Amino acid sequence: MAYAFAEIAFTPAVRAAQDRNGSGSYAKFLTDERSGGDTLGPEEATFVHARDGFYQATVSETGWPYVQFRGGTPGFLRVLDAKTLAYADVRGNRQYLSLGNLSGNDRVSLILMDYPNARRLKIWGRAQTIEQASPDWPAQLPDLAPPGTERLMKITVDAFDWNCPRHIPRRLTDAEAGGEIAALQEENQRLRAALVARQA
Repeated sequence: MAYAFAEIAFTPAVRAAQDRNGSGSYAKFLTDERSGGDTLGPEEATFVHARDGFYQATVSETGWPYVQFRGGTPGFLRVLDAKTLAYADVRGNRQYLSLGNLSGNDRVSLILMDYPNARRLKIWGRAQTIEQASPDWPAQLPDLAPPGTERLMKITVDAFDWNCPRHIPRRLTDAEAGGEIAALQEENQRLRAALVARQA
């Protein structure tokens, strides 16, 4: 479904808020400028595999949302197929808030950010926890479980949406900033050499 996110996100209360605030035309949100769906393609897979972190939201049995940051080396969040994501759940501060929330409500929402290029991918899905001793453990992905892995989190995608970039701040990681600085230094040296050659 091309606009699966709208089926999930545009609840009656949301639609009422849109009406009250002058953006109630449902079709307005479903233009070719937005792209989403419920089946991940090559563009989504490439974007997911390049991320070194994402935000994950779950909901507790008392109805409170909980948002957690998950980080790792690029590729730690893996697209297994067009409907499935997975990542290793490694030992953290041992509060197990997300794990506990998912035991009562398997709904999960992810936000993946590319700050330098102002891109944001939102994903809605249902999570399944897979212990390493389980027969459901994907043996074909041994590199998905680094040392410290407690379980695998497998997410079945219900919807995704590429979000508006307008208010995303431009930020660089240390590695990205280092690459930018190195490129500028190289360009500076090249321009200086050209200037010296011209003056000779």
